[in-house]
Parts: sequence; C-alpha cells; structure tokens
Amino acid sequence: MSSDLKRKPKKKITPKPVQLNPNWSLLQQKLKSDSHGNTRKSSNPENPSSILGKRKERPDSEVDVPKINPLAPVNDDSSLTDEVAMDCEMVGVSQGTKSALGRVTLVNKWGNVLYDEFVRPVEHVVDFRTSISGIRPRDLRKAKDFRVAQTKVAELIKGKILVGHALHNDLKALLLTHPKKDIRDTGEYQPFLKGKTRKSLKHLASEILGADIQNGEHCPIDDARAAMMLYQKNRKEWEKTVKDQTRMWLKQKKRKPKKKAKYGNNASTNDNPIV
Repeated sequence: MSSDLKRKPKKKITPKPVQLNPNWSLLQQKLKSDSHGNTRKSSNPENPSSILGKRKERPDSEVDVPKINPLAPVNDDSSLTDEVAMDCEMVGVSQGTKSALGRVTLVNKWGNVLYDEFVRPVEHVVDFRTSISGIRPRDLRKAKDFRVAQTKVAELIKGKILVGHALHNDLKALLLTHPKKDIRDTGEYQPFLKGKTRKSLKHLASEILGADIQNGEHCPIDDARAAMMLYQKNRKEWEKTVKDQTRMWLKQKKRKPKKKAKYGNNASTNDNPIV
C-alpha cells in the first residue's frame, strides 16, 4: 500500500520547437553574419570602416601653425644705432586739408622702438583721420607738446642714416631738415620703383618682406620697421649706389667753370646769369 502511495517521477516534457516564419529566420541569419563581420573589421586598426572610424589626418598644409611676424625684432636691444627709421601719422588742421604731426615713431636697425609719442599740434585739430592715422581725441589730451617732440627727434636723428618712406612728408611735418646724403627713402630707391612710379610701403612690404601692413588704421611702429627691414635687405647695394652718386657729384663740383667770354660788341646778352 505504501509503495502504491509513492509517486512516480514525472517525465520531463521536451517542448516542441516553435516553427519560425521563414522570413524571420533569414533576418536573424543576416544579423548574425553582419555582427561577426563588423567584429572582425573593428579588430583591424587599419580598417577605416570601424565603429569609431580612423582619425582623419589633416595634410601638412592644413595644420595650424602660428604665423611668424616678419617685422618682429630679432632681439630686445633698444640702443641708438647708426641707422634709424622714422614714420609719422598726421591729423587735419585748419580746414582739415592741412596736415599736422599727430604721432612720431623711431626704431633702431633691429626694429626696436627708440621713441614713440603722440604729439599735440600747435593748431586746433579738426580731423583726427582715425581710419588711417589710428589717432583719437583721447590720445592727444596728454600728448607731447610739438616743440618737445621736435627737439627729441632732432637729437635722435642727428648724424644718423635716416630711413623711411616718403620722408619729405615726415620731415615737413616736424619742421626739420636732414642731409640728403644721409636719407634712405624706400619710396625713392630705384630698384623699388616701377618704371618712374613709386610703390606704396604696403606694396613693398608685401612683395619683398611678406608682411601685411596698413590694413585699416596704420601702425607707425610696423611702418618704420618695414622701411628699416627693406633697407637692411638691400643695404650693401644701396650704399654702393650712394657712394657712386656722391663720387660723381664731387667730380662735377671739382670741374673748373668755363671761362666767360669778354664783354664786347659781339658779346651775347645770354652771358648774364639767370636768377
């Protein structure tokens, strides 16, 4: 009786496999094959079609390289040298058409600043010409008096080779003169001319130095540095030309003047000097 009460162990029933839709089976197989293929591809670092993808390397031309300013001084020596470059910025006085000194800058042969001051003109300023000069009313409130700046500039350029562009304008604004033999004007140097046409300092700086200047408001420090660098790059040939011209001028000066014809009946009235 007790044996009858013992329950017989139940047989494990194996569920019958569910028959999938043929389309679903095909889809599962395709997904499996794709996942295996991607795993193999991603394991290869050289394969550009990996999940994250290979970092795209930019060509050398696109690499961000800090631009070097070709006008930057090569040292910090601010001593007075035998060559000095000058540049001035002007403001308008009188009716605005007359130019007066508003700022003057001097640099040495290395491009380091010797003197850089805003200057208060003697006459009342009616046009600051800010778009070009970069000078604003606030700059002239505590500016140097014209006579003070004029005296200082005269001291710095005395006995020096004076370099600049269209220096006659700067000297005129300063009411100063300088020996012609000591002037090196980049606007007058023959190799810098285009025929008989003078090139702008901006054009010369871009063409010869690869420097970009005078975009909008002018910076007299950059302009003076550009003029000095143009001179230094051509210094040997430039100085040779100056010596040749000086030698020729001295020869002409030493020539004895022609004897004037004696006044007489046949003497021409053209012998009189023309004043």
